[in-house]
Amino acid sequence: MAESHVMSYESRIPPFAHQRIILYLSGSLHRRAMMNDVCKEDVYRQLFLGLSERLRNYLYYHCGDASQAEDLTQEAFLRLWEYCRKVPPEKAKAFLYRVGYNLFLDGIKHQKVVLKFRNQPAEEKAVESPEFEYETREFEARLWDTIAAMPENSRVVFLMNRLDGMTYREIAELLEISVKAVEKRMKGALEVVRGLV
Repeated sequence: MAESHVMSYESRIPPFAHQRIILYLSGSLHRRAMMNDVCKEDVYRQLFLGLSERLRNYLYYHCGDASQAEDLTQEAFLRLWEYCRKVPPEKAKAFLYRVGYNLFLDGIKHQKVVLKFRNQPAEEKAVESPEFEYETREFEARLWDTIAAMPENSRVVFLMNRLDGMTYREIAELLEISVKAVEKRMKGALEVVRGLV
């Protein structure tokens, strides 16, 4: 058996270099791991500096209000921070744009609900004392303000049940959620309304 004169890769590296290579590779892996964690302050800051201006412009194009676009941008970045463990950096841009746009749409829905209830005519009632009418109007205004300020999910379930007379099961089928979810949302809405009384 002839002895091979070909040196292995490891035998060609001087002994002192092994430690440097190991340190370099572990540092490289560490840097890659750092870059894969949006929760790291440096990564989050880089995302903010790199994406915030374009995201703000994108949202401004939708809402036409610079102040609202700035608020939506900040809220989107807050949501990114809340979900930083679940969002890899390569998907952060898509996450921010989707969250920002959804927040914009939620704002529009909320404004429509507020306007709808503010413009709703009061029913004709029997003539009561001026004090009673004043107190009734004041309570009704507070009630509608409270309903408009509810989280959208609770508000929708509350109004479908109380104004449209729908059962929990009907609401669940229409919203494609469980009856338990409807009950939970209704409980939250009723707690808010009870706080008014």
